[in-house]
Amino acid sequence: MPQLTIVVPAYNESAVLVLFHQRLSKMLDGLPLESSVLYVDDGSRDDTWSIIESLIASDSRTGALKLSRNFGKEAALTAGLDAVITGAAVVIDADLQDPPELIPALVEQWQAGYDVVYATRSARDGESSFKRFTAAAFYRSMERLSDTAIPRDTGDFRLLSRRALDALGQLRERQRFMKGLFSWIGYRQTSVHYLREPRQAGTTKWNYWRLAQLAIEGITSFSTAPLRLATWVGLASAGLAFVYGMLVLVKSLFYGDPVRGYPTLMLVILFLGGVQLLALGVIGEYLGRNYAESKQRPLYFIDELRLPHDLR
Repeated sequence: MPQLTIVVPAYNESAVLVLFHQRLSKMLDGLPLESSVLYVDDGSRDDTWSIIESLIASDSRTGALKLSRNFGKEAALTAGLDAVITGAAVVIDADLQDPPELIPALVEQWQAGYDVVYATRSARDGESSFKRFTAAAFYRSMERLSDTAIPRDTGDFRLLSRRALDALGQLRERQRFMKGLFSWIGYRQTSVHYLREPRQAGTTKWNYWRLAQLAIEGITSFSTAPLRLATWVGLASAGLAFVYGMLVLVKSLFYGDPVRGYPTLMLVILFLGGVQLLALGVIGEYLGRNYAESKQRPLYFIDELRLPHDLR
């Protein structure tokens, strides 16, 4: 029988874990293949780990990793997928916005021959109009900027075959944007559409600041377009400055040069200074990522490891 491991990253999800596991277990009971669950506690500060321990004690299919601190969701996902040494894996969040009941549809496409089956949101309930707008803008921007085709309106909820997991395991970069890495490995990929539900309990850990950081991570990890943009903006600014300089020269030669133009001078200085700082900031983002990669630090450390029987 093929094996399937459900990898669930969790950070301060004590309010929803029990309900999530109930729905997940009910779905797995009806799934016609051997399966297990692997929780990854990403340094939670609430009762998440104690709840996971109780789930392990009551369900032999369940195991868990406890990271030594909060490394971030991308590292937690990596730790969970690294632990899956046989069969395929499904990545799903614990907040129940992604319904566990969709997993059989992902499995069906996997058994039809696809290596990556991702769940695409046809609608996003329980979210503000502004968040839906910014999410749509991000995915469409990535579609234009990146050389890697990243599916629209698609999160981490997906199934990966054994060879997709093996390929992903070879990508050990420190600045990780998992949605891009899932697409970058290639192989046969397809989508399953679903309605994303509101969070069932607890609060989201993704405020707009963290979402903005993730967007910058994704753009700088899979596109050099910001560097090219800085180059073109610099060239355009230099061209405008040259044209303006010629106009000032012609005016001085033919009409004289009375002492005027202080507002124009300040405007030009502030504009060019802003462009230079923008270019330096973009270069700094890429330079900082190279610095992080050069240190070659481990992606995560495991504090406790309790694997389900199928993964031992």
